[in-house]
Amino acid sequence: MDLGIAGRTAIVCASSKGLGRACAESLAQAGCTVVINGRDAATLEATAASLRAATGAKIIAVVADVSTRAGQDALLAAAPEPDILVNNNGGPPPKPFREVSREALLEGVVQNMATPLELVQRVVDGMIARKFGRIVNITSASVVTPLTGLDVSSGARAGLTAFLAGVAREVAHANVTINNILPGMFDTDRLKSSTAKMAAMEKVTPEEAAAKRKAAVPAGRFGYPDEFGKLCAFLASTHAGYITGQNFLIDGGAFRGTF
Repeated sequence: MDLGIAGRTAIVCASSKGLGRACAESLAQAGCTVVINGRDAATLEATAASLRAATGAKIIAVVADVSTRAGQDALLAAAPEPDILVNNNGGPPPKPFREVSREALLEGVVQNMATPLELVQRVVDGMIARKFGRIVNITSASVVTPLTGLDVSSGARAGLTAFLAGVAREVAHANVTINNILPGMFDTDRLKSSTAKMAAMEKVTPEEAAAKRKAAVPAGRFGYPDEFGKLCAFLASTHAGYITGQNFLIDGGAFRGTF
């Protein structure tokens, strides 16, 4: 399917690896110029080279911490008028809720709620003026179902979801959409890291913890990042103009709900 976004410019935050990288690759395959981002220069440049070789697209690598004003400035200097924004940022590590300090709580809100909101504020009026914009927020399945130890992440991402629900309706008239993708368990470095931390909390081996998590997925496996990236690219496409303010759970059926 031709997604109709060849020649568009996309910013994908936290995209040197994992789900962010998968989104960047799918957008590059669709013909977008893609600004990728990470804090480790060597990892980011290796990803940029790999994406260029795989897709032939223009890939711009920006080393930056998107949670800072300077980092956001650097992204927007590389792409002053983005057509597509994919908000992504690492969440806090798993921790028992009794051990969450005020400082950790506030930092979680900064990373997973305030930062994406600030970027939306900075790009949305330009999208409205150009009559095209696609904003995709990578949140978490924990927005709709509790995940042990991820209370700070769940709260901050749920706050982002609620905040932007009204904004999505406010800007829809200008062909600007805002949607959220809620990943379950995908085969990424972050999954391995969080599984190890949960194993320590539950006093089991990482292998036992991984097997337990996989057994909870009706699909019988962890997700492939490419599957996630393809969904992101579709939501960024011209074909998704009538979809806005929605939450797309992609978790292999792990969330057991009818609606």
